Amino acid sequence: MNLLVAYDVNTQTAEGERRLRKVAKVCLGFGQRVQDSVFECSISPADMERFRARLLKIIDTEQDSLRIYKLHPKREEVVEVHGRDQYRDLTGPLII
Repeated sequence: MNLLVAYDVNTQTAEGERRLRKVAKVCLGFGQRVQDSVFECSISPADMERFRARLLKIIDTEQDSLRIYKLHPKREEVVEVHGRDQYRDLTGPLII
C-alpha cells in the first residue's frame, strides 16, 4: 500500500513543538520524508493500521491536521515531481 502523508501541527506552544517532533519521528519509522511535513510510505495494510493509530494518539485534532492519501500501486503513475526528488525506491535492490 502506497501512501502520501501530510501534516500540519500547531507549534505555537511547547506541547505543539513536541507533537511535531513525535509525528515526524513516527512518519520516519514508516516512510521517507519528501518535504518538510510530507512523507511517502510503502507499507502493508497491517502496518497502515499501526501507523494511523500511533499518529492519532499524538495529534491534537482540535489544533492539528493529518492527511493520509492512498496512492495507486505504481508511484510513477501518480506522482509528478518538478525540482529535487529525494525519493528512494526501497522495494528494489539497495546499492550503497
